[in-house]
Amino acid sequence: MILLGSTGSIGTQTLKIAKAFNLQVEVLCAGKNISLLNQQIQTFDPKIVVIADKNDLPKLQAKNCKVLFGMDGILEAIRNSQSSLVVNALVGLSGLRPSLYAKTYQKTLALANKESLVSGGWLFDDYPIIPIDSEHFGIWYLLNNRPIKELVITASGGAFRDMTLDLIYQQTKENALKHPNWKMGHKITIDSATMVNKLFELLETKWLFNTSRVSAIIEKSSSVHALIHFIDGSMTAHFSLPDMALPIAYALDPKKATQENIIPSFPLEKLKNLHFESIDIQRYPIWQIKQELLNNPKLGAILNSANDILVHAFLENKILFGQIAENLLKIIEKFYNHTQNLNDIDSIFSLHQEIKQQITKTLDL
Repeated sequence: MILLGSTGSIGTQTLKIAKAFNLQVEVLCAGKNISLLNQQIQTFDPKIVVIADKNDLPKLQAKNCKVLFGMDGILEAIRNSQSSLVVNALVGLSGLRPSLYAKTYQKTLALANKESLVSGGWLFDDYPIIPIDSEHFGIWYLLNNRPIKELVITASGGAFRDMTLDLIYQQTKENALKHPNWKMGHKITIDSATMVNKLFELLETKWLFNTSRVSAIIEKSSSVHALIHFIDGSMTAHFSLPDMALPIAYALDPKKATQENIIPSFPLEKLKNLHFESIDIQRYPIWQIKQELLNNPKLGAILNSANDILVHAFLENKILFGQIAENLLKIIEKFYNHTQNLNDIDSIFSLHQEIKQQITKTLDL
């Protein structure tokens, strides 16, 4: 296995499953958390290790493996490794190029990097991808070749799901980072509060399952991860405790996963108030572009780049919470026609730079 992003949340959970399944880890790739990476090297004895910065080499305890650096190192590791499985748990647009490399070298891609499909989903046509995401795993788990009417993923609603509407705009990061259900990374927690994360997941659903008949609904307990409406009028839902170990296990070894008790069974008797709500555009203004995004999915490249820059500014207290969606809508309108020029990965990164310059200039960041 090639694991990209080994020290992050998905990466560490993947290694727990790999150890339980007795799977060989050939490549470990990490960023700045060298201390945790050293522990992983000692446990899994990889042949190749990739770190982001050469200056961290003196801290690295990797005597028996080849050490590579940065994006070039990641691509070399994918190209030269023997492993057939790439788990991409990198964060951000930087995950796109490794995903395409996995495709080029005909590796199986288990994908936790949302940006690969949000910004460049059309580049993965005819390439099967295993999603590492509770919502998409739920859909995959439920599908059984029956004609579908609609695929539905669920949303928790984020930090401001119950806040009075007129208070939301001026919120700062301290409150936005208080997710009501669980603790996640800063960016995804903000994306949950704006509902951008669910737009990302709708695009992923479109590309993964080759359909635009997708939607989302709020289910605050995060007990139901996905639902399927079938043509015949029936519906199925995927219940499980909110634990990424389940989709990770099926990505690594689906046959073994069916035979193991990966997570505790869902305690139905404790489910006292299962309730679904539609996503309100007044509370989540960015949701108004949902259908346009599905009709023109290359807009995902604009949404992803602009959101990445704006969330970073918000987390540095340079803008208010309401300005994220406000400026996202403006940037999407301004750059709408640029999607016609998105033909390859280089055009995606070029557009990213244009958007960054525009936002920086407009907001004086």
